[in-house]
Formats: sequence, C-alpha cells, structure tokens
Amino acid sequence: MKLASFKAAAGPSWGVIEGDRILDLMEASGHPTLQSAIAADDLHKVHDWKALAPSLPISDLEWLPVVTHPGKILCIGHNYESHRKETGRAKTAHPSVFVRFADSQVGHRQPIVRPAQSTMLDYEGELAVVIGRHCREVAAQDALDVVAGYSIYNDASVRDWQWHTTQFTPGKNFAGTGAFGPWLVTADEIEDPSSLRVTTRLNGVVMQDQPTNEMIFPVSDIIAYISQFTVLAPGDVIVSGTPGGVGAKREPPVWMKPGDIVEVEIPAIGTLRNPIVAA
Repeated sequence: MKLASFKAAAGPSWGVIEGDRILDLMEASGHPTLQSAIAADDLHKVHDWKALAPSLPISDLEWLPVVTHPGKILCIGHNYESHRKETGRAKTAHPSVFVRFADSQVGHRQPIVRPAQSTMLDYEGELAVVIGRHCREVAAQDALDVVAGYSIYNDASVRDWQWHTTQFTPGKNFAGTGAFGPWLVTADEIEDPSSLRVTTRLNGVVMQDQPTNEMIFPVSDIIAYISQFTVLAPGDVIVSGTPGGVGAKREPPVWMKPGDIVEVEIPAIGTLRNPIVAA
C-alpha cells in the first residue's frame, strides 16, 4: 500500500495511491494527517475508508513530505563502507547520528533549494524508515516490528557549512534541502529492508548505486541503537545513510546547481524527483 501526503485545492491532506489517482482519506478516516493515522494504529482501516474517499488525479496535486511534521528526523552518517572510505572516516562500533529539522523538508517534485550562502550543494540518496509506534530499548531482532513503512530521502547537504566543524547540523538544515517522498510503502510490502537498492541520478547520470545489504549498520541495528537513548514515536523518521559516490568526493567535485534534476530511486518504493533552484 502506498500512502502519500499532498496539497490539493481544498488544502493539505493525505491518501492512498491507486494507479494515477489518489483517494483522499482525510475526511473518511477522521485523521487530518498520515502521521495521525499511523499514531492511532489505524492503517489497517484504509480498505474501509476507500469506499468513502473522493478520488483525485495525481497530476493535480502538490506533493508534500511523506510525514510533514515528524517529531524527530534522525540521520545516519557514513553507513556504507564505500562512503566511509571516500570520506576517510575511521571505522566505528556505533552508528553516527545527527538530526535534521522538519521545516527543512520538501516533497516529491518540489524544488530543492540551493542557499545563497553556498554553491556546494550535494546529493545523498537514502532509504527512509518511518516509525509506527512508540518504543524504547527495542532489541534488534524485534526492531522491524515497530516500522510503519519505508520511503526515499535525499539528504541534500551544503558541504562547506557541514564542514565548518565536526558537527553536521548547519549543513544539513538549510530550508528546502531535505527531499522526502514520493510516498510511504507500508512495511507489509517490504519484508526485508536489506533487500533493496538505492540509485541516485543527476540529470540522468547515475551517481550512486548500491544495495542496502551493504549498509554497515542495518535498519534493525539502527533502530535498536537509537531506541536506547530516545523514545521513538509514530511518524519519526530515520534516514539510514547514503552510498558512496557523493559529489564532494569526485574529481572534480560535482555540485547540484539551479536547473538540475536529481532523482533517487528504490525500485520497491518508487522514484523521488526534485529540480534544483536558487534561493
């Protein structure tokens, strides 16, 4: 099941994708957002709501981030060996975790914004994990049970600001740099998140391409680790790390610029597509 957040003529809503249309579930479900339905553990009711839901053509919609206001966006750094090697980072026993703010996000087909403060805007295609229920101190063998579903993230990075210090936060939180979409594929359709493949294309050219089974820390271990230090809540997002091939480590470096089109594809989920614009 594919669930998306969107804005139509009547305002923000959410619904279920069926072909080239979306069934608007907001009124039928009584939930104003997808996150609300996840928090209530009501996604199993979608089939019943569909009979009461108006159908809208996807072409008429403005896509919003899959979860528009997650309480937490927790990102994992250097989680593929190829990326760790290209950055020269030392091996670690634990995941590197940093945060992204919800107001830095954009949806599918919305522009990623290159800020006025820098021209060093880089792509980072990643698998996104959306948490389905409150949890704390989850064991790795049970961790996938708390997942509502999976999506795609482009954790676009303003590299010079990321490199100002050893802390990543400034370069990861410029407005309009975290692309999240196009939709959520529910966990029942993806039994094993280690069986996927992440491909990033810039203007049609493949820049990153790697299977998720090459993550240093798999999704289950990431959830288990994070849940030791914080309570994970429904709608929280974990951005699981990017493969090697980032623009900053190419010779010469490749930076995204206004007019470019960046796509991140995970075939079992879909393709997240965003144009690049200047602030």
